[in-house]
Amino acid sequence: MKTEIPYDVSPDPYPELPVERGPHGRGVGRWVVNEKHRYLTRYLDATREAQKKFKQRVLIDPFCGPGRVQVEGESFTRDGGSVAAYRQSVRSGAPFTKLLVGDIEPDRVHANEMRLKAAGANIQSFVGPAKQTVDEMAKAVPFGALALAYIDPYNLEFLSFSIIERLAKLQYVDFAVHFSLMDLTRNIDMELDPKRDRFDDALPGWRLAAPIDELSKSRLPIWFFDAWCRAVGALGFRISGQMPLISDGKGRSIYRLVFFSRHPLPDRIWNDIARSGNLDLFSN
Repeated sequence: MKTEIPYDVSPDPYPELPVERGPHGRGVGRWVVNEKHRYLTRYLDATREAQKKFKQRVLIDPFCGPGRVQVEGESFTRDGGSVAAYRQSVRSGAPFTKLLVGDIEPDRVHANEMRLKAAGANIQSFVGPAKQTVDEMAKAVPFGALALAYIDPYNLEFLSFSIIERLAKLQYVDFAVHFSLMDLTRNIDMELDPKRDRFDDALPGWRLAAPIDELSKSRLPIWFFDAWCRAVGALGFRISGQMPLISDGKGRSIYRLVFFSRHPLPDRIWNDIARSGNLDLFSN
């Protein structure tokens, strides 16, 4: 029996193109649309008046996927992150003037590009690993534009700190980053082995800096996340006090959604929209 399509779900203009259905092909978790996309679109709506002050408004999404997702248990599909963001920007009266999207898989980039174009977006696409395409993405941002970097890698190993460093050089840029807690907490013990390097791009030099003798195994992920936040802060950014904890609905923490900016206004707005009753994994 087919599930009823909600009134606010836009039809897919290209149903024959790839759709993100999660690592097992059964559909993505409901948290993708109920939390990840909800925080993003709420922020865009809440900052609409501030965004209107800029003639150029750019979304940067280096892990864009195909622009369409299917939630587990649903028979229909929904907008992916960049498409949902663009539609919200239009509804809020401050449409993105340019979207820069990239993915390592060409067919996913093509699908995202076609769906965004069908929605009326001005789009430039890039194919390749994010840490390689980010330089060209940054160069494609018009001077003086307000940029929002939406960084949503599947695992922590793809959250290269060089991506943040390169985009941090933009004149006006805010970040919304999905930091993979599940990958960190599951695998950090193994990554202490110097022969392994999965987390080295995310926080260069972390293994030498970690006070291993002083930390219990349960505290090591906390140290890593705090050290990552300090590295971001050293680039001149204010880390938001509100970091929504995104879980899979089964009690397992998947991501921490981290927002950071250079200016107090976006930080204040993010804190207002991101307050939630989620338990803080990193509380003492």
